[in-house]
Order: sequence, then structure tokens, then C-alpha cells
Amino acid sequence: MASIPHSAEKDIESSASSTDMLDTMNFPASKPESQAIEDNSTPPPPAKDEEGTLLAWSQVLMSHLVSFNAWGYLNSFGLFQAYYTTTLLPSVTPSTISWIGSVQILLSFLVGSVSGRALDAGYLRHVLFLGSVLQLVGIMTTSVSSKYWHLLLAQGICKGLGDGLMFCPAVAVVPTYFVKRRRALAMSLAASGTATGGMVFPVMARELMPRIGFAWTVRAMGLVVLVNAVVILALARAKPAGTEKRPWFEWRAFREREYALFCVGMFLNWWALYFAFFYISAFAKTQLNIDTSTSLVLLLLINAVGLPGRIVFGLLSDRFLGPLRTLIPVALCTSILFYSWAAVHSLSGLYAFCALYGFFGSAIQGLFPASCASLTTDLRTIGARTGMCFAVVSIAALTGSPIGGALVQLHGRYLDAQMFGGSSLLAGSAALVAAYWVSVSRRKVDV
Repeated sequence: MASIPHSAEKDIESSASSTDMLDTMNFPASKPESQAIEDNSTPPPPAKDEEGTLLAWSQVLMSHLVSFNAWGYLNSFGLFQAYYTTTLLPSVTPSTISWIGSVQILLSFLVGSVSGRALDAGYLRHVLFLGSVLQLVGIMTTSVSSKYWHLLLAQGICKGLGDGLMFCPAVAVVPTYFVKRRRALAMSLAASGTATGGMVFPVMARELMPRIGFAWTVRAMGLVVLVNAVVILALARAKPAGTEKRPWFEWRAFREREYALFCVGMFLNWWALYFAFFYISAFAKTQLNIDTSTSLVLLLLINAVGLPGRIVFGLLSDRFLGPLRTLIPVALCTSILFYSWAAVHSLSGLYAFCALYGFFGSAIQGLFPASCASLTTDLRTIGARTGMCFAVVSIAALTGSPIGGALVQLHGRYLDAQMFGGSSLLAGSAALVAAYWVSVSRRKVDV
């Protein structure tokens, strides 16, 4: 296979950490001071402006590499899906195999919504080290796995836990260094690690699998992750830990109609979003009789176009529309593309679909946390509110691809899954429109 757009007050450093995500890394413009925390306490002094310094940009590189190792590898699950279905575990249904990737996404969200607290407590490098160890153990044990339950434990659970431990704290440290200018650029560059990783791993699979086999190819991927992990641990530097306590959950947020509708909308969007990433290689091989090498090129393409997609829509959000107003048409276009997938019957058509779907689908991932943040006016609760939305979305990410796989298995074709995915994205877009309408009626800003 996921954020704080406000001024540089000390409260941001505490609340930013718990739930900034994947792909998840574009921020709306800063709000005026009148939108800051309203209480009777003396406001904290402004944070030191370190934008443009080597230390600040080193944290962007660190976050980029974390996204590379976590979501770049996860976004490449399509190559594993195709290999497991056709070669390693041909007797296991595609729907069952897709649970491996879905569990990995689930844990990346659920654990990430909690592990961000490590940044507040001053344990950034500790949690990054533990996450790196789990990632490497998961990858290396995947290379020697021969049964389904081996892969579920190694790639789904172990790698997913490592991703969840690393991703949120690493991303959350970036906005603490970019508090006034270039925040959108910094976060977009950090987010693009998902796309670069999604390009590197499929290329490795394409070039190495015919020569050295699956097991050694996965070990080579593990070597890349190891080298990145060394650089990550060398670069990671958190600012001093905050002392103010924050609530783990803000349950009353669900009483706000715009927040509840937004959670519903993102659940429906993520219910379908990853199906194409997981199944595009298998679709090419089984429906169009495309060879393995070309099917991996398609996976490479769908990930590669995510790089400009995240940056373009992130900057558009930051400078002109705001995150939610940008997210709505992006989700609608993704829905139309998902429906259009049913009309693809040639390799050239599939190339066009992958390019467009990757461009818009990646933007949904990037705009998600920024849009959630734009619906929050009290900075003291933004981390808990985003974390709860992550928890809601994690269930959709867990179940969406297996449901799509079950629909494929039902009739041996993809039409049912394509209609399910397109309808889910369309309904999600409608829920986001409703959330925006309610938000505007209550005079919310920057949405």
C-alpha cells in the first residue's frame, strides 16, 4: 500500500505526530491566529524557524525513505499477488491471497495511529529501530515461506507491524521543521517515497526473478530496505518532547456531522482504492494473456505516476482550493476510471488506465489526512481525530481487496469487482460532498 496545516505554535509539535500518513502528506495553508486553540493560557512562543536548513531537509529525506520502505513495498504487492496466485500457491484463491496485503495495510494504519505518540515522548529513533527490525524480519522470512500461513505471518503481520511503527512518527517530524513556508513541498517530497519505492521494487522483480528466482529477489529487496534503514536511523532527529498530555480518543468528534460524513466517505474510497494496485498484474496475465515481465511494467507504471499525482494535487490544494475541495473531484475521477476499467480489452488500453488511475488514486492517499485536518479547528484534538479516522479506514483497507477478489472468483471475470469498486468510490465522493456542504454551512474554513 496516508498533516497539520497550521502556524508554528508549540501545541502543533504534540498533536501532529499521532496520525500523519502515506501517503498522506499534503497540507492546506496556515490558518489565522483566530483559528488557533482558544483558551485562557498564555500562548507559547513561536517555534524556531529552521526551514531551509540542512537539518530540516534531512528529515524530509528520512521520511521519504521510510515511505519508500513501508508503502513503496506495500504498493508493489501486485507483483506478489500475481506470483502467489499463478506459481507459489495456485490452489489458493486470489481473494484469500489478497488478505496478506490487506492485513499489512490494516496494521500500517492501526499501529501508526498510536506509534506517533513515540515522537511526543522523545522515542523517535527507538521506535524507528524496532520498526526496521520487524520490516527486515518480515521480508527475509517471506523469502523462505512456502505456505499461505507463512506468508500471512511474515509479509502481512510482521511487515505490517514494522510499517505501522515507522511510518507515522517519521512523517510527523517533518511539519515540526517546516512551520511557515514550503510545507506542502516538503510533505509532498516526503510522500513521494511511496511512488519511488513502488517503482524500484517492481523493477527489481522484473529483472531479478527470471535470473535468481523469487527467494533471492525478495532478499535483494530486503537488502535495499536494510540500507535505507541505516540512513533513516542516522538522519532521524526529533525536536524536544512536549509535556502536555493529550487524549487518546476524541469520541465526541463523531457527533459532528461533517466529520462523521468524512469518515464514511474515506471508508468507501479506501474500500476500493487498493484493488487495482493489488490485481492489475493478475488481470493482465489472466484476462489479456500478458507475460509476467509486461505485467510488472504495468505495476511499475501505476506506481510511478503517483509521484507527480501527489505533488500536483498537493500544491493545488495548498495554493488554491484547500484539501477537501481538491479531494472531491479527484475521488470522482477515480470512480469514473474504475468503471472505465471494464472497457479495457487491450494492452494499450491497460497502459492508459494504469497511468490515469495511478495519477488520481495516489492523490486520494495524499489528500486524505490533510482533508481530515482541515475539519478540525481545535489543534489539541487533531491527532486523536485523525487517528480515529485512520482506524475507520483501516477496516476498509482490510476488507476491500478480499471482497474484490471474491467477486472475481465468483464468475471468473473482473466485471463484478470493477462495478463494486466504481460504485464504492462514487458513493464515497457523494459522502465527501455532503461533508463539505455541512462544513460550509457551519462556516468552516480551508476545506
